[in-house]
Amino acid sequence: MKKHYWIVLISIFTIAVMINCIAWNSTEFCDFYVAEIFPVWLNTYGRLTSLFSFSVGEFMIVLGIALLGIAVILGFITTVFLLLRPHSLLTRKIQAAARKYYSVFACILACVTLVMTLNCFPLYHCSTFEDKYMNATEREYSFDELASLRDYIVLKVNTLSRELERDADGFAVYRGNMEQTARESMQKLGNKYSQLAGYYVVPKELCFSNFMSQQSMRGYYFPFSMEANYNGVMTSLNKPSTMCHELAHTKGFIYEDEANLIGFLACVESDDPYFQYSGYLSVLNYIDNDFYKATGKNREVYNTHIKIASEVRRDNRFLTEEARKTMEEKAVIKTETVEKAASEFINTNLLMNGIPEGSLSYAKVVGLLMEYYDGDFDNLPGTAAPGEEYFLVENEN
Repeated sequence: MKKHYWIVLISIFTIAVMINCIAWNSTEFCDFYVAEIFPVWLNTYGRLTSLFSFSVGEFMIVLGIALLGIAVILGFITTVFLLLRPHSLLTRKIQAAARKYYSVFACILACVTLVMTLNCFPLYHCSTFEDKYMNATEREYSFDELASLRDYIVLKVNTLSRELERDADGFAVYRGNMEQTARESMQKLGNKYSQLAGYYVVPKELCFSNFMSQQSMRGYYFPFSMEANYNGVMTSLNKPSTMCHELAHTKGFIYEDEANLIGFLACVESDDPYFQYSGYLSVLNYIDNDFYKATGKNREVYNTHIKIASEVRRDNRFLTEEARKTMEEKAVIKTETVEKAASEFINTNLLMNGIPEGSLSYAKVVGLLMEYYDGDFDNLPGTAAPGEEYFLVENEN
């Protein structure tokens, strides 16, 4: 029995290591994997976890922390008894219990390693969305081209901000099933990009959304549960683009910049104005910041372009003041500490998986947007008098 245990344990770790080694050295293998094998996990394991109304992955994290805590405490107790009463019957019983626990713990760790390998690590070494579908040639974009796209996006958010239903406090209201609309929007995009076609898991709100807000995180893809999760306490206009972003990960697009682009496209090509607005808002800060830097941070030049409407600026925030206050009241650890630790973890994780930009990769969506709109810059509406808020007016014919 003991021999079989070690054979199984070593085999699981060996398979995981072999897959990772091949993935790091073969894009062809990874492309085959994401096209032919990865969808099997999505359509089986992903369907299974989608049956639960809560985030299975969140429960697994809590359980994992508890199991790790028990392992540490048990190790401490065993060490103390070995030092103080090394030959007692109680010490031998504690040692036996510890061995059994660590055997189970090692099996769980091996399974988690294998699941993470199957559902995550090879995805970092696949051909990108850009390589597969955009056929773009590398070139330098001009300031005028960047300005044209920036002004177009500002024009769209200014216009869409006036089309939404709002409550008495001025917040945009959504009355449909947002999770289902996100799935349908992604499926619609799958008609254009084949890897995005097919079944989608159900996006789930996280119970620990306040803790997630402390990390300034909008969503998470949990590979170990094949789930797309989102922050439930952030402003609702962040949710559609976040859901679509995380759903993009479940289709094998693991890079953050391309998930940002896919989330954007799914939203803006949706028939739902709320989703369209969320999509344009999701890239507004990235492109506006890049545009401002391109002006040399010259306010006079910046102000000659379309002004972002005051209502858009109000909508374009992560948390309401009330939600931020609640977050701080419920915080067990200081927000600054949590945010710094989360940033370091995400950055390290991305670097370890072969993304040299680390967390800066999120902002690379601007380059992808420039490629996506390449050839259409001259046709984008977006000319306004200096410093004016500007809106599209629908043709009444």
